[in-house]
Amino acid sequence: MTVSDHDENCVFCRIVRGELPAAKVYEDAHTLAIMDIQSVNPGHMLVLVKPHRANVYALDDELAGAVFRTAARMARVVKRATGCQGVTLLQANEKAGAQTMFHFHIHVLPRWEGDGMELAWPVKNPPREALEAMAEKLRTALADGD
Repeated sequence: MTVSDHDENCVFCRIVRGELPAAKVYEDAHTLAIMDIQSVNPGHMLVLVKPHRANVYALDDELAGAVFRTAARMARVVKRATGCQGVTLLQANEKAGAQTMFHFHIHVLPRWEGDGMELAWPVKNPPREALEAMAEKLRTALADGD
């Protein structure tokens, strides 16, 4: 990684560089899995990309694949280690998307029924025509290049 791959003021970059302590679970060339100091449940981890990337839009395909492979591996590990009833993977982008730390990471949250963590959104149930129109708009954007 180059110096430009780090943000001097980013807490996660400082953890990656070993300047701040973290309870490390796993590390490879592209990712680092650490315990979340603001854990929801025992076993709650964060999977970080090592280079500073603010959000999902800044990930190339190699880094995106690496971070999701690590997140999937950590989900299997936390299920085995804790016996949790489920696992939630949570990732947010930009302020409107509920992102608060602007270094790409995925939460790996072990879950139990009745653990107090709720994920709810207002279902809008758009008509089939609106879904088809949006699918066409997305296909056009995809064809224009991502």
